[in-house]
Amino acid sequence: MNKKRKILYVDDEVINTLLLKKYFVKEDFEILTAQDGVKGLKVLEENPDTDIVFSDFQMPGMDGLEFISLAKMKFPQAKYSLITGLTATPEIEEALESKLITKFIRKPLNKNIIIKAVKEMIE
Repeated sequence: MNKKRKILYVDDEVINTLLLKKYFVKEDFEILTAQDGVKGLKVLEENPDTDIVFSDFQMPGMDGLEFISLAKMKFPQAKYSLITGLTATPEIEEALESKLITKFIRKPLNKNIIIKAVKEMIE
């Protein structure tokens, strides 16, 4: 039996993490969530085999790029993407160019876009 691939979604808005879980109910993934970057790092430490990490950009305490920078140092095998309601800022553009993040996805969350992004990241 193949083990399920793991996706972590870090977002301080619980409704968004619930939506992502709903999108993957019929997909073969284990969905992990955290409400901030510190908790996201803890989830990764407990699940070092996580394949994909999505993070909101604007969160209290630690923003999404700071979280991803720290996470990628410890868990470089995962693919990281940023999800935000903002347009691409110079900071986000730089993260894409430097390959800190694989994708930049705009909110509101869209099931088809998220599932397509995941499939592209695991290929």
